[in-house]
Amino acid sequence: MSLKNVRLEVMQFLEKDVDALIEKYLIPIETIWQPTDFLPDSESPKFFDEVKEIRELAKDLPYDFWVVLVGDMITEEALPTYESWLMDVEGVGQIERNGWSKWVRHWTGEENRHGDVLNKYLYLSGRVNMREIEKTTQHLIADGFDIGTDRDPYKNFVYTSFQELATYISHNRVAKLAKERGNKQLSKMCRIISGDEMRHHNAYSEFVERIFAVDPSQMMMAFHYMMKQKITMPAHFLRESGGQISSAFEEFSNTAQRIGVYTSMDYIDILEKLLKRWEIEKVTGLTDEAEKARDYLIKLPSRMTRIAERMKVPENSFEFKWVEPAKL
Repeated sequence: MSLKNVRLEVMQFLEKDVDALIEKYLIPIETIWQPTDFLPDSESPKFFDEVKEIRELAKDLPYDFWVVLVGDMITEEALPTYESWLMDVEGVGQIERNGWSKWVRHWTGEENRHGDVLNKYLYLSGRVNMREIEKTTQHLIADGFDIGTDRDPYKNFVYTSFQELATYISHNRVAKLAKERGNKQLSKMCRIISGDEMRHHNAYSEFVERIFAVDPSQMMMAFHYMMKQKITMPAHFLRESGGQISSAFEEFSNTAQRIGVYTSMDYIDILEKLLKRWEIEKVTGLTDEAEKARDYLIKLPSRMTRIAERMKVPENSFEFKWVEPAKL
């Protein structure tokens, strides 16, 4: 049987548990928070006073902070790309709906609120150029992305397990920076977004655990493949208006690293957490090839740490069109 058919068979075998996993990791629409819970009520007579307060508090947040918040928001707003990618994964029934497509749709519904609330907050803050941000978001969706997973569910679940934990770290760190600057409202908003990301990370990590239980060698090979080629961030095709896909994501990453929101050491820490979560050292029943893949994975964090320790982050801020220094 081909690898593709084996993966499809495993996805079909695990599908019986998806409804229970949705109940375990996702929150019913009627009870989960919505963006308006963290924003001024447009129907309230206090609306303009609350907007004024947002704008006053926004003045105390530095340039690099806004660049990172904008980048996080754009990444979240490119959700249509991520959903369309996942709906095409082997075993996800887009035409004949099944449990996996139900998961993707419900997961998308939760994730959609993140970009929504951040977008509205940025608009009200008066600190950013929304039209430039909107152009970047449209470019990112139009350009799409390639995360190196093909239609392979094993590789895609490794990717989402990693990426959801990365977004948890980023939003949580932004929340802490906002709190340090006295912006409790924004801090709470980012903190609750990070909570969603952690739930989603735990869900995708459990998907991988369940695959390890039934197809350990090929799951190990998929994990090895993804880490050897490196996890690509979802906004790696980021570009500003009038520009090409080139340095914008690198400059955004430099900014995030410079203020400690997401660093190369965080990447390594996530890898170590996944190795521990999936108990890679204890997986049994592996082929010789999968054993070699495991050896590579176990040694990878120390190898990457040596490289990360030699890396230097540029000290100067790149001037994005999203946040104009003249307005500061």
